[in-house]
Amino acid sequence: MIHLVAGDLLYTTAQVVVHGIAAFDPMDQGLALALHKRFPEMHKQFHRWCHQHNPKGGELWFWRSDQGKIIVNLLTQDRWEGHTHRPAKATTQNVNHALHALEKLSRKEGFSSLALPRLATGVGGLDWNDVLPLIENRLGDLGIPVYVYDDYRPGEKAKEPQE
Repeated sequence: MIHLVAGDLLYTTAQVVVHGIAAFDPMDQGLALALHKRFPEMHKQFHRWCHQHNPKGGELWFWRSDQGKIIVNLLTQDRWEGHTHRPAKATTQNVNHALHALEKLSRKEGFSSLALPRLATGVGGLDWNDVLPLIENRLGDLGIPVYVYDDYRPGEKAKEPQE
């Protein structure tokens, strides 16, 4: 079930944190930067994976910390092309493909809950009114709580309904 919540995603109680990035993303802005700072090993392993697999927009990569925290990186934007260029804007096609991959991964891994931001609407540049229906369509029937942080409130823990 999808729950729209207000607060700071970094304080979620969800098993899995989901966010959107580009392949080879330096993770130097927004939520990606906060996750990079909190989990520097994730960032290193992500870049190693990118060099080995040369991923495309619409794919995903997930990482589990030694403490069991799971981060799912959805490639909502096309490839990062180096330090002087920014990644392409996100596309609804990439978001939809990445959410489909997340849906399959969630079922396979048996995730108990997900938390995600207003996916691909910041750096990605998409309109939230185009993205939310994709989230609802792909993740609404997972049978687990899906917390969508549609109102960012820095430093504030959201009221995440428990099912």
